[in-house]
Amino acid sequence: MADAPDVGGSAAPQDPARLTPTQARALFRSGLRTPTAGFCAGYAQANLIALPRDTAFDFLLFAQRNPKSCPVLEATDPGEVSAPVFAGDLRTDLPAYRVYEHGRLVAETTDAADHWREDLVAFLIGCSFTFETPMLEAGIPIRHIEAGGNVAMYRTDRACRPAGRLSGPLVVSMRPIPAQRVADAVRITARYPSVHGAPVHVGDPAALGIADLGAPDFGDPVEVRPGEVPVFWACGVTPQAAVMASAPEFAIAHAPGHMAVTDARDAAYQVP
Repeated sequence: MADAPDVGGSAAPQDPARLTPTQARALFRSGLRTPTAGFCAGYAQANLIALPRDTAFDFLLFAQRNPKSCPVLEATDPGEVSAPVFAGDLRTDLPAYRVYEHGRLVAETTDAADHWREDLVAFLIGCSFTFETPMLEAGIPIRHIEAGGNVAMYRTDRACRPAGRLSGPLVVSMRPIPAQRVADAVRITARYPSVHGAPVHVGDPAALGIADLGAPDFGDPVEVRPGEVPVFWACGVTPQAAVMASAPEFAIAHAPGHMAVTDARDAAYQVP
C-alpha cells in the first residue's frame, strides 16, 4: 500500500532546508502536506506513534526489544501534545497523520486534533531523515530528495521481537548509493544510533523478502541506477506495521515520510 498523493492548501517553500523547525511546523499547521525529507537542515526529525495508555507499556517494551527500528527519542505523559524536543503541537504540526482503529486505517488527515484522545501516550521515534544532511554534506546523493518525493519503504519478512499484544514485521527504508560510497554511507549513519544507525542490509532485496523495489509498501519508488547499490535502513514505520498486524484498539501516527520536525539538533544524536 503506497502513500496517498500529497495535497495541501499551502505552497511548498523554495528552499525547505533553510527553514527553522518553528517555520516548518507553521506551514504544516496551515495545511502544507509534503514529505519532510530535506526540511530544516541540521535538525532531527521523528516518527510519531500515539497509543492509549493501556497499550503504551506494551509499545515501550516493543521498542526496547527492537531498538534498531524503534529508537525512542521522547515519550509524553497521557494527553500531552508537546515534548521537550518538539515545542509545537503533535496534533496539528506534522504534515499528515494516519488514524487506526483495531489495526485498520480509518482516516488520513493533515490535522489530528479531532481524533486525539486524552489517554494517548505519544512516542517520538528516531527518523533516518536526520542523518541525510551529513550524507549530503559528504557528497552522497539522496535520490528521493533529488526527485522531490518520498523515501521508499518496504515491509520485510523479518519479524520484530514481540512484546505483550504487539508484534509485526520490520519495515525498512531504501536509498540507492553509488557502490564506491556504500562504506562511507555505513560509516556516517553508524554514528547516529538514535535515528536507526547503520544499515540492516546492503544489496539484494530478496534477502529481506522484498520482491519488487518498484512497488514500495509506503512512500514512492526511486530509481536504482547502474553502478548503485540498494541500501536498507530500519524504519520508524515499523510501529505502524505492528499496529496493522496486532490491531490495538486505537492509534494515531504520522503518514509515512511526513515527519515531526523537532527542535533538537542532528548533532545531539551523533556519537563519536
